[in-house]
Amino acid sequence: MSVFSDPRIIRLLRTRFVPVAINQANERRQQDAEGEFYRKIAGQGPRRDFNLTTQGYYIAAPDGKLFHYSNTHSANFLHQKLVEAANEFTVLLARGAEYQAIEDDDSQDNWNITRPADVATVRVQAQVLGGYDSTEDERLAIRQQAVSRDNLWITADEIRSIVDGAVPESLRQRIARFHLVDNTRGEPPMWRADEIRQCDLTLADGILQGELHLETADGERGYRAKLRGLVTANRFGLTRFDLLVLGEHWGAGRYNPDPPEGKFPLVIAFTLADDKDIADAVPPQATRGNLSAYMQPR
Repeated sequence: MSVFSDPRIIRLLRTRFVPVAINQANERRQQDAEGEFYRKIAGQGPRRDFNLTTQGYYIAAPDGKLFHYSNTHSANFLHQKLVEAANEFTVLLARGAEYQAIEDDDSQDNWNITRPADVATVRVQAQVLGGYDSTEDERLAIRQQAVSRDNLWITADEIRSIVDGAVPESLRQRIARFHLVDNTRGEPPMWRADEIRQCDLTLADGILQGELHLETADGERGYRAKLRGLVTANRFGLTRFDLLVLGEHWGAGRYNPDPPEGKFPLVIAFTLADDKDIADAVPPQATRGNLSAYMQPR
């Protein structure tokens, strides 16, 4: 069981803490009150070089005092540290500790990408369906069973093309390069334009189908799959986007290591978001650092 599917942790976060999820790659670089506060907390942990990743779980008081840092996959361990931190904070309050709000300033909004008003969100989830060696290691087991989560953004112009029964090239490229990836064990390398060997997508009577072949020049990483789904839209926007991609993947990248050996089955599912989940507002992974390259891939 992963940490955020553990009901004990969910209960604690809802009742004893103020949970905050951020993109540390942005936060550690921000030169504003928000970034300064984050660096104050993270600087007390083991990852103090802000030119490198500071990824992990931080449990802190409102003044930035760090109670605990870890990057654990163990729900039992994190639950224990949350209980310890909550108890320590209760003692501090009993001793008269007081906390003041951080004064706001001109936040560097260029670090914080928000979804444009005329863009639709499609949830994207991937899972490796087999090929791993059996393991009794809890951390490895979680990674092997993981279901990833990302968001695909579709523009108003692209939706109008869908109404006309066409799949625009920008959407074809965006799906292939940035969302047909194995991100189940970490952050994957995105596909380059010249690594798209085949991406045939047709839309007729609401049925989207096709075949794809993605592969690096050295052949060390690739994905061959078939796609099929139901996609409909009208003048008000997307009304359905259910797409299933199933095929064989091979290889990995620096930040998503330890895939199954050889070729393994990878399934990727797309479904239209209803904005009821807070995660629907999270920008796509590939927008980091270059929103225009994501929206207009070449």
